[in-house]
Amino acid sequence: MNTLVFDIETIPDIEGGRRIYELGDLDPEGIAKAMFHLRFQKTGSEFLAHHLHRIVAISVTFRGRNDEFKVWSLGDEQASEKELIQRFFDGIEKYSPTLVSWNGGGFDLPVLHYRAMLHKISAPRYWDLGEDDSSFKYNNYISRYHLRHTDLMDLLALYTGRANAPLDELATIMGFPGKMGMDGSKVWEAYQAGKLPDIRHYCETDVLNTWLVYLRFQLMRGQMGLAKYNAECDLVRKYLKASGKEHLIAFEKAWLLDADGH
Repeated sequence: MNTLVFDIETIPDIEGGRRIYELGDLDPEGIAKAMFHLRFQKTGSEFLAHHLHRIVAISVTFRGRNDEFKVWSLGDEQASEKELIQRFFDGIEKYSPTLVSWNGGGFDLPVLHYRAMLHKISAPRYWDLGEDDSSFKYNNYISRYHLRHTDLMDLLALYTGRANAPLDELATIMGFPGKMGMDGSKVWEAYQAGKLPDIRHYCETDVLNTWLVYLRFQLMRGQMGLAKYNAECDLVRKYLKASGKEHLIAFEKAWLLDADGH
């Protein structure tokens, strides 16, 4: 089974904010400040509503057949938001992978839905509820309780926000690196400073943490034994060491060994 872990990084949708709030010729920084201020007045938090986010990075890990494992960010640094989203849904169309996320049902996927509509992107395989493939009637990407998309945060908390755990903290207590370089609250600042490569690298470490937590989950639920789990971890370590990429090598070095050397 092909498995795709995904995560997105976003900034304020400046043009959307300009239109909605009639902010005229205000510069992007001023529009973002206005959007944050208005949101805080309404909710007590500056975190914007889903439809007011623009995607600047989508990172994934892919586990295929024959020991195929890799992690990367979709598109290149010059790719448009439309291209990033198109590549994401094209991957689903081609591979029909099991999707894995951390809070993907609560944030990433709704944002992807709104932005895909904005850019007139078609994603028939993703939206299939059994009309085209009968097997999707009972296991599709849309249902909260199906595993074709596994939102680990939601599932592990038994679908109650009262028990949600932060990925960074859960990964850290398991010996995984947790967040490296920045966190989501710093993405807009980093983007303004021209640090899109750093944002993409940060996003890649997030999907790596999610994949490692997912492996531990699969071990817990009996979908793999300890030997298979250790082999999967070794596969990831081998890939990171051979990547030649500084942030991935740093991730592997920060990943603590278990008592049995894994």
